[in-house]
Amino acid sequence: MKVDQLNQSNRYFDRHFQCQAVKILPGEYYATSAELLIVTVLGSCVSVCLRDPIAKVGGMNHFLLPYDEGGIEQDSDSARYGSYAMEVLTNELMKRGAARSRLEAKVFGGGNVLRGLTVANVGERNADFVTDFLRTEQIPIVASDLLGEYPRKVYFFTHTGEVKVKKLKRMHNSTIFERESEYKVKLLQFHGAGEVELFE
Repeated sequence: MKVDQLNQSNRYFDRHFQCQAVKILPGEYYATSAELLIVTVLGSCVSVCLRDPIAKVGGMNHFLLPYDEGGIEQDSDSARYGSYAMEVLTNELMKRGAARSRLEAKVFGGGNVLRGLTVANVGERNADFVTDFLRTEQIPIVASDLLGEYPRKVYFFTHTGEVKVKKLKRMHNSTIFERESEYKVKLLQFHGAGEVELFE
């Protein structure tokens, strides 16, 4: 799947915020120089909102695993892994005028919410990976909301850099479990085997 060219069904007009929006799912990313709202829902996955505040270009990724432990793939599906998702998002922003030295990051997710993956500590591994990666690349983390036990809905306003996070505390809604569990199954098959917080 060409993850930087999302299907039109992923685009919509957000009536609450009164703006154009795009939603991304596990293994996807989106980069833009347009004034846009990017939205995703996270369980144990992690998303990084990356932005150049001078060029006003921004983007978000959404990944389930830190690395492809069999060796990083070289196709577009590699964005499912944090190690490649970070590089591909950075490169897409630079194509749109961002300077690597000006990038700043806001990071979210890594909750302990995905049944069947608690033993592997996937959320914690994702959180550790992304903080280590950004420190190594000298990209400052200006806001974060990682770990915990609740899924999150993240709203990233690319033009201003504002991020809003909604903790999804009503756990009877199983959508997040189903989405990430389904994605986990796809990865295994591939290898053969309402509180709102504002971050400014």
